[in-house]
Amino acid sequence: MRSICLTLPTDRPCPDTVTALGAEAAYAADHFDIDVHLVVLDSCPPPDRAAHADALRRLPAHPRITAHHLDETAQRAFLTRVTQGSGSAKPELLLDLMLPDGLSYGACTNRAFLIAAALGCDSVHRRDSDSRYQRVAGRTVFPVHHELLSVGRPAADAVPHVTESALPEPLLARRVAMVGGSFVGELSVDIARIRDADPGVYQDVVSLWAPEHWPAERKRELVEESFTGAGTAAFVRDHALLTVVDPMRVDMCNIAFHGATVSERVPLPPARDTIGSDYFLIHLVHDARLPGVLHNRHIVNYYTGERRTGPGFLAYQTRFAKFLLSMLYFHHVYDRMAEAGDALLDEHGRARPAAVAALARESTGLDTAENVRRLDALDAAYRRLGGEYADVADHLAGRRERLLDEARGDMTDFALLTEAWEGMVAAAKATAPAPAAGRPR
Repeated sequence: MRSICLTLPTDRPCPDTVTALGAEAAYAADHFDIDVHLVVLDSCPPPDRAAHADALRRLPAHPRITAHHLDETAQRAFLTRVTQGSGSAKPELLLDLMLPDGLSYGACTNRAFLIAAALGCDSVHRRDSDSRYQRVAGRTVFPVHHELLSVGRPAADAVPHVTESALPEPLLARRVAMVGGSFVGELSVDIARIRDADPGVYQDVVSLWAPEHWPAERKRELVEESFTGAGTAAFVRDHALLTVVDPMRVDMCNIAFHGATVSERVPLPPARDTIGSDYFLIHLVHDARLPGVLHNRHIVNYYTGERRTGPGFLAYQTRFAKFLLSMLYFHHVYDRMAEAGDALLDEHGRARPAAVAALARESTGLDTAENVRRLDALDAAYRRLGGEYADVADHLAGRRERLLDEARGDMTDFALLTEAWEGMVAAAKATAPAPAAGRPR
């Protein structure tokens, strides 16, 4: 019987989400011939961790569900053994990239990838703490339904399980590497207040994540669809499309990756305090022409209050600025991956880490002048907004050189981690994670 990892990384209190995740795990185990490892990676303070532990204990017992609740101490112990057993000459640096002193969207998911490998899971199914499942006619709409119908199957075998297929016939022999949906509700990046305050400033700011050379019309089109997910329409009936999935149509709160094809081959960029650093594999799957399934069991996105006041607001806007700066490097890598196409895969149809690492290293040689202009444009836009946004502009102005260096350094770190990833996955498979959390069993 195959095993899957249904995971929730969190650094905020979310016992209701933990309970909902348990219900999704039960749905998966009841409807599919699988074992479910429900993994909560908890970076919260002790009172919040206790609430999460209590939510896990209250889940109904199930013979094919095992819950794992790992705080950062348990994660560090596991990762220390993995990095030391990886064969890398820099295990301490790898440990820092996997469990940094600071927020990293990529690192928390990379930890889930390694723990899933240690647990013998075939696939990783990720959810977020600031999202909810839709409910229709009294039933909860769980994305794992479509994920388990297709992920890891040869694409030809997935055809009967989708509504339609747009996958070219030569790709049908490849495995479904990714199954994903999007979200409904609030923007995926918390910048709606900029749009509401000044649509012109919003256009200027959001267009900064496009390549600088794009024409104005293409940038306007990008702004219109950016961060909107599937809009606001509620779920009515299932639809699943087998295709090479457009990265703009899926979200990391609603995603599943096949381990042997993708997540055990290439990690996510471990950039600190950078929104969007965890979306890289979606692009890799697309550019390598790996099959995916795009479904419409969208998750409901919402925002917690700490991102909109005081230090939380400043930190979030800084992460957004770092996202804009990261795009100088990511666009270069995405363009090169699109050119490489099938060359990104080995003879078994799996992602080639060496190819990805080489492109990441290549990008670190780019001229940073474009990013200097990005910072100038962002500064001007935030000062036009005034108020707390002007305070953000002041904060960023005092860190300009550091921000520019960090954006480049993040890609160097990504290349290093990618080069070490196969050794880390092998070490993880020989390393037991922390004991299970107890219930449900």
